Amino acid sequence: QVQLVESGGGLVQTGDSLRLSCAASGRMFNSYVMGWFRQAPGKGREFVAAVTWSEGNTMYADSVKGRFTISRDNAKKTGYLQMNSLKPEDTAVYTCGVTAGRLSQATMWQRGYSYWGQGTQVTVSS
Repeated sequence: QVQLVESGGGLVQTGDSLRLSCAASGRMFNSYVMGWFRQAPGKGREFVAAVTWSEGNTMYADSVKGRFTISRDNAKKTGYLQMNSLKPEDTAVYTCGVTAGRLSQATMWQRGYSYWGQGTQVTVSS
């Protein structure tokens, strides 16, 4: 069983940066992948980024490539999402999740994730 708690959200202006954290409790196996998803008002949840827990391999949604960086600190059992050059369209509730396996197309599908945090609000004003 894994519990996830996100933090770091807030209200920022266009062009600002934020770093989200996802702290895990319980056993984080090397086979796990930590992903970040977001859900804007009136829209479905969409994939943002993912990182493999063992090697730190990453994948990103096209909409955030070059602006967001996902990472993890195994010793602290915490994942991070560094968000730079934020835009109003990045406004959403950001949620981290954990799934198992390698990075693939399936990593972008939320149905494969077994554990989820409660989410943190990110609001970018124009």
